[in-house]
Amino acid sequence: MADRLYEAALVPELWTEACEHLASAVAADSSSIFTVDGQGSHRFVTTPNVAEIYAEFARSEHRLNNTRAARALERSPFSFGRDIDILTKEEYEEDLIRPTFLEPHGVKWEAGCVFQEPTGHTIAIILMRGHGREHFADEELARLNLLKPDIARAAYLSSRLSFNAARSMTETLSMLGLPATVIGDEGRAIAMNPEMEALAPRIRTGAADRLILEGAGANALLDDAIKRYRAQAVPTVQSLPMMARDGAPALILHLLPIRRAARDIFSRSMAVLAVTEVGKVGSPDMRVLCGLFDLTPAEARVARGIAMAQTPETVAASLGVSLETVRSHLKRIMSKTGTTRQAELVLLLAGLSAPVFGIGERGDQDE
Repeated sequence: MADRLYEAALVPELWTEACEHLASAVAADSSSIFTVDGQGSHRFVTTPNVAEIYAEFARSEHRLNNTRAARALERSPFSFGRDIDILTKEEYEEDLIRPTFLEPHGVKWEAGCVFQEPTGHTIAIILMRGHGREHFADEELARLNLLKPDIARAAYLSSRLSFNAARSMTETLSMLGLPATVIGDEGRAIAMNPEMEALAPRIRTGAADRLILEGAGANALLDDAIKRYRAQAVPTVQSLPMMARDGAPALILHLLPIRRAARDIFSRSMAVLAVTEVGKVGSPDMRVLCGLFDLTPAEARVARGIAMAQTPETVAASLGVSLETVRSHLKRIMSKTGTTRQAELVLLLAGLSAPVFGIGERGDQDE
């Protein structure tokens, strides 16, 4: 079991499988791990049978009134405990989460452990059993407590690796000549590449690492985009204009989701903000299109044609595919780039020109 936890720390997709094995270790019906930041935002990974409950809970206002984690930290700070042990009889009877979320889905008993990361984020491991079953026995809690050090170390490791992975995204975009910064869960800039730093004072950080844009209008758009990002379970790409000023070119700011965030619950990075300059000419680089917008190679080829002001008919003819195929790709491209009209897409992609390559290198090799 410990090996599976450390595997999941390195490969976030394995956390669901780790939850399934953790549940099996103590004959639980389900097992879940969730994290809570200072703003009350929840991320979770769980066995599939309770995914719906957690998704509903993470969207509800009840998550802000959940006293279970605080009681667990107070009354069972270093070990797994049962819900009936960490809550008084009155608290248990008055708890709204049990009748609202748990019992309607067949959940009767809970056991769990709560601890905090050095960053202050709370991590909770919760196991559940349904109606008609006995509560978790002392020996089962003891078995879980033997695993607690490994669970904590795996969580800490995963958190650090997730941050490093997000930071490497800005470095990769730097190689392509794109200014970029990593935006954390709380809307703060937590990593910035030299290209982005060079845009100061047009784009800079202020108090508490808050990102500040030149112009109140651009700032308001960014603040609103970040708020909407945090409210969405599956955020989409959002692009914001920044007007030309004092001879400096207009910019497009792309707020891009950090992929796998739903599965990598320990990541503290919400999005990457990448910047492109409007008005450059040339066909966008395939790697930029695929990397920024999570496009497939086929979608990227269509996007590049559209960016060069080609019609869907022209793109279909040049690629040797049907018009219906191009339109299907175009629909997915617009969904991934957050645009609703072809004219918006052309404007969005206008700044994505090919980077300068060294002798013998080409940007089209992956086509």
